[in-house]
Amino acid sequence: MPLLLPHRCAPRLILFSSCAVLLAACAVGPDYKTPAMSRVTEAGAYTPQALPAQTESAPTPGGAAQRLLPGQDISAQWWQVFRSPALDQLIRQALQNSPTIESAQAALLAAQENFNAQSGSLQYPNVTGQIGAQRERASAVSTGVPNGSLFNLYNASVNVSYTVDVFGANRRVLEGQQAAVEFQRYQLQAAWLALTSNLVTTAIREASLRAQLQATRELLDSQEKQLAVIERQFELGASGRAPVLSQRNVVAQTRATLPPLEKTLAQTRHQLSVYAGKLPSEGGLAEFELDSLTLPEDLPLSLPSALVRQRPDIRASEALLQQASAQVGVAVANQYPQLTLSASAGSAAMSEGKLFDAPWSFWSLGAGLAGPIFNGGALSARRRAAEANYEQATAQYRSTILSAFQNVADSLRALESDASTLKAQAQVEALSRESLDLATRQYQLGATSYLALLDAQRSYQQARITLVTARAARYADTAALLQSLGGGWWNREPLPASPVATKTNSN
Repeated sequence: MPLLLPHRCAPRLILFSSCAVLLAACAVGPDYKTPAMSRVTEAGAYTPQALPAQTESAPTPGGAAQRLLPGQDISAQWWQVFRSPALDQLIRQALQNSPTIESAQAALLAAQENFNAQSGSLQYPNVTGQIGAQRERASAVSTGVPNGSLFNLYNASVNVSYTVDVFGANRRVLEGQQAAVEFQRYQLQAAWLALTSNLVTTAIREASLRAQLQATRELLDSQEKQLAVIERQFELGASGRAPVLSQRNVVAQTRATLPPLEKTLAQTRHQLSVYAGKLPSEGGLAEFELDSLTLPEDLPLSLPSALVRQRPDIRASEALLQQASAQVGVAVANQYPQLTLSASAGSAAMSEGKLFDAPWSFWSLGAGLAGPIFNGGALSARRRAAEANYEQATAQYRSTILSAFQNVADSLRALESDASTLKAQAQVEALSRESLDLATRQYQLGATSYLALLDAQRSYQQARITLVTARAARYADTAALLQSLGGGWWNREPLPASPVATKTNSN
């Protein structure tokens, strides 16, 4: 019940309330500060060894040398470095249709509305209105009237209550709720980056599989032509049956490699459809070839000091850290008393016409102070648990940063290694092709054995496939570098509103 005060006490209550509001300018518990990462700000490079000015080049498609441009910003449409209109169109459509993006947008909207709800209930007084009517029969004992008294009672009132945030518990709650909103905001950016990266790498995988299939089919065609020559020689008596059987075995083995490649290609297309927000049975997806992609020669490279602000996973981890810090403040504030102010005004009358007449009106002002006296150490335990959660969040934040730097370092080394591998593999493929041509001519002239020809065929087949995979690796690791640097999400326009948000706003 509120404490009823006479009219002359109202100014004192107002003065007391004003003092309480002034006291609320301070909040107990830690004030959040971004953890100092001196090693990050002082880091001048991502790898212990200095990177070369540019990678090696190879005399093959996709073999251009790549140069890193430290300090250059990343475009929001980072995938456009591959200069593929089909890939660009696919990603733009996927960003509008992906259920993953819609889910992340809905989660952000829910976090924002939860913050709004908390803000409204904690920052402003709670005002409720009540109006009612009832018919009663009072007993003869209570009224002194034989058979009692039958009457109507009408009432209307407004009640106001407000908990003064003297020690900042409410503000810490709102701080934590705002951090939850920021977490979901960066989760949305992370979903955007993951989706675009998955689309790019899956398209590159499809292009690689198509190139492998093409190389295998060309090799199979060559082997079948060679088989026809050997069978003709056998029919003319110029060759034994063993070379025929061996060549048939080679053709069969090569043909057997086609179904697994075709299956993997089909599954890759299915995955691409799902990333684009479509059923695998739906058509309309472009087919990707390695020749339709251009390897970018200039690559932006963010400074190490900027990576912490660019990676959405780091920013999301920092939001969780701030939320944990706010929970410490809430736990500390709960150990202090709480001041609640209340007021009510209304009227109660025996008839409707007199409900709002002055003689029937009433009002009250109240103040209450409640504080913990004994709780078996529960509040202290909750504070220590909140502090431990903060330490855990700090360690997770540092771990996220370390993983981010590892991602960039791994991608940089992969680009360097990919270029060297492609150069070496291009030489292997060229030598294998030359050896196969020579072995084929010598065998047709009877100057070499069939085993030598067979070895040359197998070597060339493996060299062709490995060259394709080495070429695709350069594209994939280029995408991995841009993803590890954050993907330029800070430079893009806002994503289209989710259907949930649109429906809520329209209502």
